[in-house]
Amino acid sequence: MSESELPRNEWPERAEVVVVGAGHNSLVCAAYLAKAGLEVLVLEAGPTVGGNTRTEELTLPGFAHDSCSSAHVLIQSNPLVRDDELGLLADYGLRYLVTDPAVVLPQADGDVLVMHPDVDATCAELARWSEHDATAFRSMIETWRGGLAAAHGRWSSNLPQPRDGITGQYLRLRERSAWDVVHETFEHPVVRSFVLWMAMATIQDPRRPGTGFLPSSLSSGRVDFGWTTPVGGSQALPDALARLIEDHGGRVVCSAPVSEVEVDGSGTRAVRTTDGRRVEVGRALVSGGHLAQLPAMLTGAQPPADLVTARDAWRPGLSVLAVHAALRSDLSFGSAGVASTAAGYGTVEGMTRHVDRHNAGELETDDPWLLVVNQTFADPGRAPAGATFKILTLAPYDLADGRSWTDVKERYGERLVSLVAERCAGLDAGDILSMRTESPVDVAGHNPHNLGGSCHGGEFWLDGRVVAGWPRYDTGIPGLFVTGATTHPGGSVSGRPGRNAARTVLRSLGLDPLDVMGPT
Repeated sequence: MSESELPRNEWPERAEVVVVGAGHNSLVCAAYLAKAGLEVLVLEAGPTVGGNTRTEELTLPGFAHDSCSSAHVLIQSNPLVRDDELGLLADYGLRYLVTDPAVVLPQADGDVLVMHPDVDATCAELARWSEHDATAFRSMIETWRGGLAAAHGRWSSNLPQPRDGITGQYLRLRERSAWDVVHETFEHPVVRSFVLWMAMATIQDPRRPGTGFLPSSLSSGRVDFGWTTPVGGSQALPDALARLIEDHGGRVVCSAPVSEVEVDGSGTRAVRTTDGRRVEVGRALVSGGHLAQLPAMLTGAQPPADLVTARDAWRPGLSVLAVHAALRSDLSFGSAGVASTAAGYGTVEGMTRHVDRHNAGELETDDPWLLVVNQTFADPGRAPAGATFKILTLAPYDLADGRSWTDVKERYGERLVSLVAERCAGLDAGDILSMRTESPVDVAGHNPHNLGGSCHGGEFWLDGRVVAGWPRYDTGIPGLFVTGATTHPGGSVSGRPGRNAARTVLRSLGLDPLDVMGPT
């Protein structure tokens, strides 16, 4: 029997390349390797592919919720999608919607700041609060587009940077904090809150050095692409990748958790699953699992120094809490009833207090950073009988007062919903058909990659610096490579860790990455 004829719950005993995990980055890596002609086997622990890009019926039947990621903005500038390098758009049915509004920020007085996927329209909106800040916002976007975006693309792709003025300007911006950039650039408290809210979308403390590029990069992304929504849900991306892999002779197997990676002095030999099955690794193993867990999976040799350093340097960073709900209809914000796929809540003072309380193990109940997502406004097919709704926010994994999240989460979720309802219509008690709050502990249980309740891969403390992703994709073990949200450039739906890892694997095997991807 050929491998293509194997039953769905079986897999070959040997593969040229074994990829552990089927999150979107693992699948991106596997897809490039399969297109390059390598025999690829993907082993996923869960019952479906996707990791943090899953879409699930979390509340009621027929209501398709994105359990973690919702916007696919960052991946739009990745050549994977920008140039459709793998044909996901042309051949595999992946479709994205650019939303207008990109995002709205409802104010306490009933007004609504509306960001559009258009710089002129957004600046006209900001001018209602401050002409100075509208001009400053335009300048920030133009400066980013004028060369900093290209430098950021090279950085995200883990490519060498030229030694020129633009690169120096970009690197200096990276050394700063988003807090300082926002306060030096903008004057009005509403505009400052808007840009700082945007800068926190990758779940990092905006006061930390190293976040100074986020106001520019994330604002520019929304101006260019809105709240980019995959038709059908986040699941559309991993599903398209899995189809591509199998069309190129690969295999994607779910419910196949890998528990051990066999290594010896010459390199990576095999993997074993929890039920005792063994798969021999022919040329390369790519682990999309968590870097803090990989060293403990190695058998036959001690973990190399680089993986030990990665394990010991990793921290969860800011953990998250999510509220999912099935609604009778979509929301509208402010006294004018503005409809939008995404909305932001939080002032500068409230957001910074929120981060401080998170770090102290406390809850912010008055003015937290909130991301509100109403995906069915743009993609009504996700809930033909109503609407889907989500709140994403920060919350400590462990509560300082010793309470269990089991006893706290429902009441806290209700409090967050009430805060959102103060500035929108559609969240009265009769509008909510079903609601589910996932604490940071639940978020960690939902996906084993979400250690400590972190859905963005956490961070590494290296040489006095905080780094969002581990800076290399090879390891001290020949034939063992890594990808995923714990590798450069870190979390979010960017596909960069997967594409970067594929380039590293191809080069190590003597293959030319330019056969399947562009140079940037």
